[in-house]
Amino acid sequence: MYVFEILSDYLDMKYIKKGRNESKVKNIAIIGSGSWGVALATHLARGGNNVKIWSFSEEEKELINKEKRCKFLPEVKLPENIECFTNFEEVIKDAEFILHVTPSKFTRDVFKQYKQYVGKKPVIICSKGFEKDSLKTLDEVLKEELPEIRIGVLSGPSHAEEVSIAIPTVLVIASKDQEILNMIQDTFMCPEMRIYTSSDVKGVELGGALKNIIAFCAGVASGIGLGDNTFAALITRGLGELTRLGVALGGEKDTFYGLSGLGDLIVTCLSEHSRNRKAGKLIGEGKTLEEAKKEVGMVIESIDNIEVAYELGKIHNVYMPIVETVYQVIYEKLDPKEAVNNLMTREKKSE
Repeated sequence: MYVFEILSDYLDMKYIKKGRNESKVKNIAIIGSGSWGVALATHLARGGNNVKIWSFSEEEKELINKEKRCKFLPEVKLPENIECFTNFEEVIKDAEFILHVTPSKFTRDVFKQYKQYVGKKPVIICSKGFEKDSLKTLDEVLKEELPEIRIGVLSGPSHAEEVSIAIPTVLVIASKDQEILNMIQDTFMCPEMRIYTSSDVKGVELGGALKNIIAFCAGVASGIGLGDNTFAALITRGLGELTRLGVALGGEKDTFYGLSGLGDLIVTCLSEHSRNRKAGKLIGEGKTLEEAKKEVGMVIESIDNIEVAYELGKIHNVYMPIVETVYQVIYEKLDPKEAVNNLMTREKKSE
């Protein structure tokens, strides 16, 4: 714990010594006090910005405000210029833009509660997933609730545990609004974080959502003791599947070979930080879905995403054998080892 406190103090001083231009300091609202929301808050606050976080939990609010801690990142000391509230209006009223960082299943309900305060402020989706019941992407959900919304999507290979301690990270911001692209790029960029821009909102969002499914599969493969050859094949063929579906849903093919597709796929499939990979590994080891959810202790986006991708694949007639097989593992109780055999013994094909 002491080592992380020293590191946090060092990072604070490092940013101060850069002599950041005060005219660029921004007031930023973050909706969601989970690990990713707090990690983004920490990065932005260390850059000199004033950050307000909304939390649904009084307990989390008190922990952040009084102890400068987050229960999901217990070894990180939070900067002083982060405040947490349970009141939407207080968090949003002075903000120049809003980062939406709630689990996808709660996005519509939470947005309904604060959309009256948005006005012309850009809302940047930092969550990764779908709305399960409607099969909609999160940008579609927000636009349905507030048609005039100014919107962006921030995605890419990034674990909260690493961003919170300033390990170099590269992300992509997607928007049709050039002002949003410039604002996010200027605000986030520093030697520890690089931001690229894209106009392909749908592709960037889908890459971040769909890769969780393949990460879950990577966990299953680990849980049943498979090796590096299998992981390489899974990532490669999994990328093909998510690209086919992503293009069918309106994304650009090249986007899926960038940061929000291939980049996020690699980090989520191979890292022990990934809750989606961990959940899959527990299933591979023989745990039930409920046991896996309990042990992970946080929302596992891939569980809902698997069902959504399976349904979307059927609707758009997209060939997705990995997605179809993992759907059978989760919802039809197919044994994971038998699932691997089924994939390996399909009909012969050319690449």
